[in-house]
Amino acid sequence: MKERYAVTAGRIRQELTDIERVVTRAERGLTAAHQRPEDQDLYLDSAALNLHDFYAGLERIFHHIASNVDRNVPADHEWHRELLRQMNVALPQIRPQVLSTGTIKTVDEYLRFRHVVRNIYTFEFDPERIKHLVQHLRPAFKQVQTELLAFADFLDKLVQES
Repeated sequence: MKERYAVTAGRIRQELTDIERVVTRAERGLTAAHQRPEDQDLYLDSAALNLHDFYAGLERIFHHIASNVDRNVPADHEWHRELLRQMNVALPQIRPQVLSTGTIKTVDEYLRFRHVVRNIYTFEFDPERIKHLVQHLRPAFKQVQTELLAFADFLDKLVQES
């Protein structure tokens, strides 16, 4: 059992490193869109793809926690939303809450945008929404990073106590 926890803590840290790169790339896309208005749509498309990847990376972490710690991964038609909600629930005798309610609300906006990216053409993107999401991305990342690293530390303590 302790091996699962050690692996999960390591995966959390690795994914967060990768997600931070995605955050930087989204910010670069928005900056380039401002600097090159004639190609704004192309740079905003890049920012949108990185916003998608931001949530996809978080979801990989959530899925890993659900499978290896909770031992229960939602499987219904709204599994993406249920998986996020599961991270807000403390499971007595198993684990504390992974993410606070405030962080869940923040991250949910990126979940909803991920759905948009997957279901419309890029020329239909709302540039103002992309700008808003990118401008709030770094603080959102720092918020979720803090909580996920605290959870990884919790898992490390479990491993050490075993």
